[in-house]
Amino acid sequence: MKPFRFWRVIGVMVLGSGLAACTSFPPPPAAPEPQKKPVCESVSAEDPLVGNWLSKRQEKGVAGELRTLFTLQADGRMLYTEQIKRPRQPSQGLSESGCWWRDGDQLVLKTLESNGSPVDTDDPIYENRYSVSHSSTDKLRLQGADGVQHNTTRTSPGYRLPF
Repeated sequence: MKPFRFWRVIGVMVLGSGLAACTSFPPPPAAPEPQKKPVCESVSAEDPLVGNWLSKRQEKGVAGELRTLFTLQADGRMLYTEQIKRPRQPSQGLSESGCWWRDGDQLVLKTLESNGSPVDTDDPIYENRYSVSHSSTDKLRLQGADGVQHNTTRTSPGYRLPF
């Protein structure tokens, strides 16, 4: 009887390993889809906000001049550059890009990249609203939610802040 039991154990092991080999492993988890970059919506090329707008201001507690350049394009894209210009020191700045649109009497800037790196578009810090209190062909007055007022002047289409 012992040889019969031995062969039965061997048979069960062979059958078990054969069945185990037939089963498949679960598929690896799918890689997360890259976040899709929002598409900016065009505005009228005749919109008076389209263009380059430069603001220069002094702020209490800041040694130097703050310069802000708003570049608002007719295709809905925007560039926002802020720079601090201090005497005898190199300029430091922030460069953001994304989309812009009007919401009533407000200018809305939605940042998609900051200093060349993608941002979390769900974070509300990357959506900034400015009240448009005055608009003419060469002057634009904006006030941010933080109360900072930007008295801007239209600049040439290719203007960039010098670093």
